[in-house]
Amino acid sequence: MKVVTFGEIMLRLATPGYLRFSQSTELSATFGGGEANVAVSLANFGIPVDFVSRLPKNDIGQACIMDLRKYGVNTNNIIWGGERMGIYFLETGAVSRGSKVIYDRSHSAISEIIPGMINWDAVFEGANWFHWTGITPAISQNAADVCLEAIGKANEKGITVSCDLNYRKNLWKYGKKAGEVMPFLVEGTDVILGNEEDAQMVFGIQPDGVDVKSGHLEAAAYESVSRQIMARFSRCKKVITTLRGSVNANHNSWAGVLWDGEQLFESPTYEITHIVDRVGGGDSFMGGLIYGLLTYSNDQQALNFAVAASCLKHTIYGDFNQVTVDEVEKLMAGDASGRVAR
Repeated sequence: MKVVTFGEIMLRLATPGYLRFSQSTELSATFGGGEANVAVSLANFGIPVDFVSRLPKNDIGQACIMDLRKYGVNTNNIIWGGERMGIYFLETGAVSRGSKVIYDRSHSAISEIIPGMINWDAVFEGANWFHWTGITPAISQNAADVCLEAIGKANEKGITVSCDLNYRKNLWKYGKKAGEVMPFLVEGTDVILGNEEDAQMVFGIQPDGVDVKSGHLEAAAYESVSRQIMARFSRCKKVITTLRGSVNANHNSWAGVLWDGEQLFESPTYEITHIVDRVGGGDSFMGGLIYGLLTYSNDQQALNFAVAASCLKHTIYGDFNQVTVDEVEKLMAGDASGRVAR
């Protein structure tokens, strides 16, 4: 068993606590990025995982490699090249003030990657799952082309392909819209994860009767979205929707639904009342979902694991979800007491 993820990992520079950019005199440096976050989750859950990317051959790139290896992620298929690593700046919001992200990733190493640079035959040796996100094709046409190359090779080899649609309006700047690029990649994808905004902005698919700003989302309303996605992309076998209700920046409700083409599975809903860090929450869900689908005997358990894993991520600083299977299953079983383990 091996999972492969492909995408950009960035240097994350965050203001301490709840300070605004204009207030802070220092920034905390860590690493993060959608596909790398998924890889770390899977490694923590004991799943062999390769993260594939392109990094500049300098001290920052090497520090990033060392950080990923610390968590057990295989980095042997990361290629060196380019002049810089992408950066994102994070200001954490509080109560009625939302968090803010500023990207500095133009001309990053992976944005200048081209097809043929990565030996996908070697990368996919022994793999049975490949994961990508909508962030990668948003970076540049080159990154989109290599993502399509990887999906095509995975399809040839009979490898399950998953995608988190991950629409980021601030990234699509190279002259194409998400709706022009994403359908060609999603056509080769078996498992699709998204939320209400992703489906609308990428495919023009909108759920009926849902006010996404109300803080209360009805899971059943997403069955129509799932049906439309499956009707459009015949390869798709499962559509999963994350349901985030935002009371404020520190208090969210969190749940998910899974449509397998016949039945809608709905997870328990968690009230996360004291969020430490919500960045990477969707990635932690995807990591938990892949683990669940590979490990459990039914979709309900897989979905419940994903939601519980991502619930716990909201208590952890940084992009990476540093929790164990035992901790997730403890929450799944109903123990949310937070008591000290002695």
